[in-house]
Amino acid sequence: PYYVDLNQNLFLQASLQSSDPNLVLFLDTCVASPNPNDFTILTYDLIRSGCVKDPTFYSYHAPYRYVSRFKFNAFEFVRQHPSVYLQCELVVCRYGDYSSRCYQGCVSRFKRNVES
Repeated sequence: PYYVDLNQNLFLQASLQSSDPNLVLFLDTCVASPNPNDFTILTYDLIRSGCVKDPTFYSYHAPYRYVSRFKFNAFEFVRQHPSVYLQCELVVCRYGDYSSRCYQGCVSRFKRNVES
């Protein structure tokens, strides 16, 4: 476990370990949960489909394409859940493939009207 105070900045970094220099790493989704085995019922989105959901979330420019750096403020799920677990989904793409998910950024999915 990593212990922090409420509202303390948490800095995270993910990196891709590969011998291929033409790969790009993209942070697509990060979800928090008080349950390490369930990221579907009681959750909080920091970033979803490349769209920032938490006002304290900030993505830093990384020195390499295969590194993703970001921060957010520590929080808790009410007093009954003193721990918060984080699950992030990252995408690996080929550098320069502008049709790949890595180059699309925030993807908003709109709900369709049932009648149409």
